[in-house]
Amino acid sequence: MRLPVTLLTSMDPVLRDSATAAALWGGPGTVLLRYDLAPDRLHRLAAEFDRVLEDVDVPLEHACLGCALREDVLPTVAAIARAGRAERLVLALPVTAEPLAVLQALTLGTDGPDDLADLVAVAGVVSVVHGPGLLDDLLGDELITDGDGEETDRAVGEVLAHQLDEADLVLVDGELPARSSVLLDHVTAPGCVVADLLAVDAPDLLAPRRLATSVAAEPLRHSDLRAARPSGADDRLGVFTLDLRTPAAFHPGRLLEEIEAVGAGRLRARGFFWVPSRPDVVCAWDGAGGQLSIGTIGTWDARRGERPRTRLVVTGVDEGDAERVSAAFERILATPAESAAWTAPEDGLEPWLGDR
Repeated sequence: MRLPVTLLTSMDPVLRDSATAAALWGGPGTVLLRYDLAPDRLHRLAAEFDRVLEDVDVPLEHACLGCALREDVLPTVAAIARAGRAERLVLALPVTAEPLAVLQALTLGTDGPDDLADLVAVAGVVSVVHGPGLLDDLLGDELITDGDGEETDRAVGEVLAHQLDEADLVLVDGELPARSSVLLDHVTAPGCVVADLLAVDAPDLLAPRRLATSVAAEPLRHSDLRAARPSGADDRLGVFTLDLRTPAAFHPGRLLEEIEAVGAGRLRARGFFWVPSRPDVVCAWDGAGGQLSIGTIGTWDARRGERPRTRLVVTGVDEGDAERVSAAFERILATPAESAAWTAPEDGLEPWLGDR
């Protein structure tokens, strides 16, 4: 039987530790594995509700989540599962860590022990947020600071958005304003549960939400930009979601001209597009926290009947943004004639998409 693993993410160490304490109060059988990254090392804490099992520092050549996963996190998770003493595992990721790489490793076996996917099963993903500041945290342009107080190039909103993408349960600290509650409904996957951090108990926090649903067969709920779609939440209190869909491509030149009109502002945007200069390539669109990421995420699979197409799902809260984004989206679409006649050797998108 595979060991159920609950992933825990947060932007704040105090909120993360409050959630882990609630999980451990579930009693015997629950093991907490908590990680923190320092510039030159990884700190690992393993504990049960009544005792600390390990409290060690692990030297790292590179203090990044990828190295931490390969060198310690995944081997330790596998060792706990093989030991057979834990009934459930809470894996608390470093503050500001995104869960996608960990989910891929646990569900697909990437970058971990060969038998990891056979040893563990993801029971759920929990994101802990600060209610009063949620809207500004998610849609504002504040940058994350490092351990020395220096700003990094990562936006708070970008990381928080990626934590919420995969959340099955969002635990809220403090009051959640009504508008922020609507925003959460728009940016999380359908079925995501929102609860009060101070009122949640261990059974709710550790509930096997993924194991009990079809999500187990589709482990990456919301992070797959090629599967971008609205949550289904109603537009209200000024919160809106646009579902911009078309078989047309983006004209590379007009995309560069209109990039701020379609992508700037307090928006959470997800999806994919194509350009006539690279008709076989699926291009990613991922925006939050005042930042927009554009890249490549594979090719269209003609064997499965895939045809090049464009779809952006854009959520915002500011008056006039829906009209601005919709109009800019229409302006950057290439006509069929423009797409068919494209022969230029360069398209201006090389810094983001690589050479053709």
